[in-house]
Amino acid sequence: MPKRVIFHELKTPEEALAVISGFIKRSEVEYVNLEDSYMRVLAEDVYAKVDVPPFDRATMDGYALRAEDTFGADELHPVKLRLSNLSINAGDSNLPLVEKGSAVEIATGAPLPPGSNAVVPVEYTKVDDGTLTIYRSVTPMDNVMSAGSDIMMGELILRRCTLIKEREVGVLAAVGIDKVPVFKRPRVAIISSGNELVKPGSLLSMGKIYDINTYTIAHGVREAGGEPLLMGIVKDDEAEMEGIIRDALSKADLVLLSGGTSAGALDISYRVLDRIGPPGVIVHGLNVKPGKPTVVAVSKEGKLVVGLPGYPSSALMIFNIIVKPILAKMQCLSLTQPVIRAQMAIRVEGARGRRGLNPVSLVETESGVKAYPLPAESGAITTLAYAEGYIEIPENREFLEEGEWVNVRLFTHQYKPANLYIMGSHDVALDSSLIPLLPDWITAKVINIGSLEGLKAAIRGEADVAGIHLIDEETGEYNEPFVRKYGEGKVRLVAGYMREQGIILPKGNPRGISSFEDLIRLKLRIVNRNKGAGTRFLFDKLLKEYALRNGVSFEELAKSIPGYYHEARTHTAVAAAIAQGRAEAGVGIRAAAEMYGLDFIPLAWERYDFAVPLSKLSKDSVRVFISVLKDEEFKRRLSSIPGYKTLSNTGEFII
Repeated sequence: MPKRVIFHELKTPEEALAVISGFIKRSEVEYVNLEDSYMRVLAEDVYAKVDVPPFDRATMDGYALRAEDTFGADELHPVKLRLSNLSINAGDSNLPLVEKGSAVEIATGAPLPPGSNAVVPVEYTKVDDGTLTIYRSVTPMDNVMSAGSDIMMGELILRRCTLIKEREVGVLAAVGIDKVPVFKRPRVAIISSGNELVKPGSLLSMGKIYDINTYTIAHGVREAGGEPLLMGIVKDDEAEMEGIIRDALSKADLVLLSGGTSAGALDISYRVLDRIGPPGVIVHGLNVKPGKPTVVAVSKEGKLVVGLPGYPSSALMIFNIIVKPILAKMQCLSLTQPVIRAQMAIRVEGARGRRGLNPVSLVETESGVKAYPLPAESGAITTLAYAEGYIEIPENREFLEEGEWVNVRLFTHQYKPANLYIMGSHDVALDSSLIPLLPDWITAKVINIGSLEGLKAAIRGEADVAGIHLIDEETGEYNEPFVRKYGEGKVRLVAGYMREQGIILPKGNPRGISSFEDLIRLKLRIVNRNKGAGTRFLFDKLLKEYALRNGVSFEELAKSIPGYYHEARTHTAVAAAIAQGRAEAGVGIRAAAEMYGLDFIPLAWERYDFAVPLSKLSKDSVRVFISVLKDEEFKRRLSSIPGYKTLSNTGEFII
């Protein structure tokens, strides 16, 4: 009688996976057609090569005009404008110029004509003999989707290891990608063992049962992204089993064997699996019920073989807690639950009489999961791509308040909370040079909310790291005054790097601008940054200094600058507006100007530092992030980006 195998050391699933993890090999990369990419896993970061949308476009039927011409309009005091006899439809390219005091009819999706900066909806107007009467005012960019406001050229739109579903397919299509880099589906050989097993459809004789595990496990493999390879049934014969396992190893990336793993006299798989090494068996027995007789081995070629229990329910249980994580890691995937309870990070508006479905981004904090509502612009694709799920706002609620508990319905079962939340100011080096150097076990999420809001998030303990570049108007010093004033005793400041800020201008500098004063004096039409952005702080500081020198008020000066209230949320959005002729100038970083082939007049070098909550300093992902700042490879990558340079104390604590 064969010698019985004794389970000398039972491991928890976590312990077993920790042992197995070192032997898991990442799948190779292949390119598939866009239409075949659904439920595949991205093998590379994807950057946009075009703006989406490629032009400012109307989001409602109405009339394109200058918002300034409608100020003060209401039911009692309507405004009348000259109405062009032309109209603009989606797809039109020959666009009329909208001058002061005039308007032109425009359809939803049509490009915004030059000279206009807003659309008034048709329901707030009346047309009579070439005159447009307006009964409600609009502000700049009302009912308009800005070029690049959904996706900016050069923006990181999808990260490596993203599971591609219908939303991600839409993003890839939106930027014109037809060949998608994905990890190959792991080939998984499935073997059922046991003298008692017969194939479904056969006649059952005494003592025989149908093979169930082959088929249930095969579908589990498909659901987990693998490609099952059915090897059939093997008898409880040591030589026969060894032969079919070695055959499976030659054809597959992973082998699953069900049955033959208990300590019974006929259970021979342990001895066979130990011979396929070295190292052979690495796990034998789990401290779970069901699933105790699980065995895991590694062949001399480095391929994993998992022996599952013979009972179908037990086999499926172990498949879920052991095999699915293996397949996920082979494809760079993670596993989580489909619904999460979370607290609203900020107040969010409802749909007024309709049930609101609001995409949210989730942030793990010490006090629980916080849900950050994302903008749900008409036609936006990236909002959905970056959201983990959505919340429902009841029809009778105008708002969900900050701190209110909500159910977040996840878009995918594969969601896993990030373990590094980076908030604050948008920075191209962060995405292109720093985050790619983080190890695979770190799942980083970047939420661009501006320097000031990023600092606040760090003070509240919601951000693990906040990238900031806030200039103190009195001292000209960056970041430290703000941390000392608002975050003393709550956050520390880590030295980052320098970025060159300046005036971004059309190629060739047609207006001959040489200074910030020229920009103001010649009343160039600008595109500004959003409130709370560090670049906005710099622009307003320079503007206040100009106002003081010339004896005018800051408020009046700001109002006199065309486009001052036209805001863009990123540096690349500023550059896009200038490249496409929607603005004549803007303040931003040199890297954005060069990305779009524009001229650049330097204004100042600024510090881009990182605020870190005291409570997060011991967090492993944060410690690794800070260490990467000091890494020579990061410094080399950073120096290759125009307008960037490291500091002598990059990565060191300033405060």
